[in-house]
Amino acid sequence: MSLSRRALLGAVVSTGAGALVGSRTPARARVVDFHSHAFPPEYVEALRSSPGAVKASENADGNLVIQYPGDSSVIVRGHRDIAFRESVLDQYGVDMQLLTFPNPGTHTEPPPRSLALARLVNDAFGAIVSKRPQRFAALATLPLNDPAASTAELERAYRSLGLRGALLLSHVNGVPLSDERFWRLYEKADALGAILYVHPTFPVAAETMADFRLSALVGFPMDVTLAAARLVFSGVVERFPRVTWVLGILGGAIPYLAERLDRGYQAFKECRAHITQPPSAYLRRFYYDTVNFDAHALQLAIQFAGVDRLLAGSDYPQQIGSLQLMQTSIRALPIPEGDRARLLGGNAVRLLRL
Repeated sequence: MSLSRRALLGAVVSTGAGALVGSRTPARARVVDFHSHAFPPEYVEALRSSPGAVKASENADGNLVIQYPGDSSVIVRGHRDIAFRESVLDQYGVDMQLLTFPNPGTHTEPPPRSLALARLVNDAFGAIVSKRPQRFAALATLPLNDPAASTAELERAYRSLGLRGALLLSHVNGVPLSDERFWRLYEKADALGAILYVHPTFPVAAETMADFRLSALVGFPMDVTLAAARLVFSGVVERFPRVTWVLGILGGAIPYLAERLDRGYQAFKECRAHITQPPSAYLRRFYYDTVNFDAHALQLAIQFAGVDRLLAGSDYPQQIGSLQLMQTSIRALPIPEGDRARLLGGNAVRLLRL
């Protein structure tokens, strides 16, 4: 964006839902979108040239649709065209964005192809970050059906590509993230001080949520909630204290259910078997993105974890995401401007060491 364009945006003040959300006030906070997704063109071409468990086709609008076990995703221009994406960020006044690779991940494929696709995606993300370091950061995707390969790929992405951690889908072909087969990965993440970002995927019982897109609307938040609870109760979070855990979509129901988990810790001996503190003590150390655009829900999360643990997120360019609502929901919060600035971008800048 040119300097004159930035100055023009700075003169615009948001006055309602239809106003430009990226409007710049004299003391405009830096805006960092921590929750966004990208399908690199290299990955799209790999699907077209050599389909596997994931297949690609075009819909009536000319967009690519990828089909995978349990669900499908529409890949729009914003997913795969980084220059176009940058122009959209300019339009909405978003200074920086974290790129991640969403469902289906690569682990629906056999392990060798899963690793090859993960490396392809990570190399593409590394190139974007290298060429546009002021605009984009990224997290790695991992071939999670091969924990040993995932451990090596996390280290490669972290040390060689400048990716500060990885996105983990909330289960791996039905295996929970708390399973001991992944502990070698967490040991490596702990040694690196890496970010592990838990993002929802289609739930194991997706067939019970086939109508009304309930798998995405209800199943996704519940799957993140289950993943977080299992990571805590299993002792993973206590065992690997240098891992920075981030939960997608405001942690699902975690801020709402944390008190109930604490009561379980008091009532049931199995809930105390692997941890030395109530679950809420660990869950308050997690970070939570703000992909729940209700200001009351955001206030509950702030009351639970503190404003320093929330990260602005849009879910761009998914169908259910919104760069505009990401910002209007945060700007609607009755909090001090310093807190708002941390939530809009300051926390992400600190966490990503930008």
